[in-house]
Amino acid sequence: MTRSWRSVLRQIWRFLWHDNSVWSWIVNIILAFVIIKFLIYPGLGLLLGTGYPIVAVVSGSMDHHVSATGDICGKHPLNYETEDFWSVCSDWYKEIGITETDFAEFPFSNGFRKGDIIVLKGKSPKDINIGDVIVFTAKNPKIKTDPIIHRVVEIQKSNSNYVFKTKGDHNAGSWDDQVIGETEITENRILGTGWFKLPWLGYLKIGFVKIIGLLR
Repeated sequence: MTRSWRSVLRQIWRFLWHDNSVWSWIVNIILAFVIIKFLIYPGLGLLLGTGYPIVAVVSGSMDHHVSATGDICGKHPLNYETEDFWSVCSDWYKEIGITETDFAEFPFSNGFRKGDIIVLKGKSPKDINIGDVIVFTAKNPKIKTDPIIHRVVEIQKSNSNYVFKTKGDHNAGSWDDQVIGETEITENRILGTGWFKLPWLGYLKIGFVKIIGLLR
């Protein structure tokens, strides 16, 4: 490497790591985005066996706290502080044969909240169990929606393929509509299964997406 190239690289290094100017900050932010988007994210995807290794929770459909309007599971408990999730929401699960013991052993048995990040991993459909949390696409691909992250509550086998039914812990029931359609989730709609949670970090992604939206 010639001396001129070494000089250029030193100047670039100094600009990125020692310069406190606004332009240096802007370039660092762009560089961080590029590295995460095109190196870290795809690398995690290869490692975890899914094209969506990280998702930010953007709704309260898995939240075990009452909403701002005081409801949970389609009910309005008078004093949720003295009760727990299962005592209020258990009727729906009991009807399909899920017991309190079963639920306590499910992944993310305490749910998760808007703003959390869920790390996903790929899983063969035959290895997905009732109680697993999966991320899947909406039933109608023509309608733009965020991927949905809900809990598997029923599994059926149609010919040689698996069909899943899910429910958001916070919701009153499964969404049997033409947009989400979570009562018959085919294998090709599944993006990954929940592995572990990183609380609150998803707000960084949510905020960034909102800023990009405002700039459009």
